[in-house]
Amino acid sequence: MNILLLTNTFSPHVGGVARSVEAFRAQYRQRGHRVLVVAPEFSGMPAHEEGVIRIPAIRNFNATEFSVALPLHPRLSARLDNFRPDIVHSQHPFLLGMTALRIARSRLLPLVFTHHTLYEQYTHYVPGDSPALKRFAIALATRYANLTDKVFAPSESLRALLQERGVTTPIAVVPTGITLHHFAQGDGRAFRRQLGIPEEAFVAGHLGRLAPEKNLEFLARALAAFATTHPQAHLLIIGSGPAQEVLRQIVEQAGVATRLHIVGILQQQPLADALHAMDLFAFASQSETQGIVLIEAMAAGLPVVALDGGGTREVVRDGVNGRLLPEATPETFSAALQWVVTLPPERRRALTRVALKTAAAFSMPRCADKALAGYAMLTEKFPAAAKRDAREWEEAASWMKAEWEILKSVVGAGDAALCTHLFNERFRE
Repeated sequence: MNILLLTNTFSPHVGGVARSVEAFRAQYRQRGHRVLVVAPEFSGMPAHEEGVIRIPAIRNFNATEFSVALPLHPRLSARLDNFRPDIVHSQHPFLLGMTALRIARSRLLPLVFTHHTLYEQYTHYVPGDSPALKRFAIALATRYANLTDKVFAPSESLRALLQERGVTTPIAVVPTGITLHHFAQGDGRAFRRQLGIPEEAFVAGHLGRLAPEKNLEFLARALAAFATTHPQAHLLIIGSGPAQEVLRQIVEQAGVATRLHIVGILQQQPLADALHAMDLFAFASQSETQGIVLIEAMAAGLPVVALDGGGTREVVRDGVNGRLLPEATPETFSAALQWVVTLPPERRRALTRVALKTAAAFSMPRCADKALAGYAMLTEKFPAAAKRDAREWEEAASWMKAEWEILKSVVGAGDAALCTHLFNERFRE
């Protein structure tokens, strides 16, 4: 099968969508499929990439690490003629997502859309954030989903939410899997030594973009309270982002700053080493469509303490592989961390065993099986089922025609925030 993947974020950008695209691409290739990725140019991207078409883009848009792909792609059509895709898979409802729609409809190809993100959770990045803007972000993604032939939802929780919002296109649950052996082995002791963390310390950790939508202020207060009441506790944070200083300030105000370690973005073996330096994983985000970092933590054998939310509740089982808190204050979250500390050694080992078993259910091969099965069902019935109401395509084309003019005024902060601002000036209350 010839699989065309279009994404607004890709390496060297580090993020959930970029990692998802790269992981699925690797699995498809291992199984003998041809894969072509269409992505924007990014600063620091490799000079030569096999199977990747880079679209000219505004790099480091608005002083961020993101790129905004320009809407005109004159050389793309010839490359696609040569590749001859069997299926088109879009990762976004905007920018290159609209390009995916145009390609699929003009070539009578099935179009799959992975609904990675709850876009309304990111409108705080945009000037003029309002309830109307949040409603529009939801409407945009829903409308796009209903122009596609199949939607992949990373979790059962998201599938239910999309159906509630009016998505009528068939939805399959296809999580982004992980490569288990990447996280199974790590030198946690050496990583602790590098940071000056005592071997006997209890390390509570976190991994992810340090941004407001991840509920980092709540998490910082909970971790600070935990460290205050547990003198042997150290806090290990992997990631970077705009909430980093707020997190640091809260921990400093609690008087435990010397036990806070923010190590920035890590990948591959250093990431595995850092996870193995932890004793548990703490997570407070409620904006997730899938708890992929929770799965990565569990693949390293870590129990998880998390707030209940879509995606998270399908990974964390309260009292079985960690703690899942339906409603919590920083103090009760801190108490849940303390619960893990005080467990007898055998009980803690039981949490680890179940965490490893949970991660195994999200292995990349299993998730690729689900995606490829979804592709196969679509390709079998095309092009006979490819007829569309012309009005749908005309409406989509009008979005693309207006997109460049709107892009000139974009002030968003990145991939998830971007689509909400693209149409802000036309749909402001």
